[in-house]
Amino acid sequence: QVQLLESGGGLVQAGGSRRLSCAASGRTFSSYSMGWFRQAPGKEREFVAAISWTGSNTYYADSVKGRFTISRDNAKNTVYLQLNSLKPEDTAVYYCTADKLVTGWGTPGYEYDYWGQGTQVTVSS
Repeated sequence: QVQLLESGGGLVQAGGSRRLSCAASGRTFSSYSMGWFRQAPGKEREFVAAISWTGSNTYYADSVKGRFTISRDNAKNTVYLQLNSLKPEDTAVYYCTADKLVTGWGTPGYEYDYWGQGTQVTVSS
């Protein structure tokens, strides 16, 4: 079992930055790939970024590439999402997820193993 707890959300102005954290419980955190998804009001949940269990491979949605950075610290059982150059359209609840998936993050219909409760990020214009 892996339990995930996100933090770091809040209100930020357009162009600003924010760092989200996802703390995981469980001894097997380092064996899971980790991902971030987001869901805006009235929209479906969408893939944002993912990182392999070693941290050597990262994947990003085109909409955030070059602005967001995912990283992990296996010693702290934590994965991070650095949000830079934020836009109002980045406003959403951001969710952390853990899965054994190697590639194919964001494939529609895939059921990920574990989810956090989410943290709200609101970007004002």
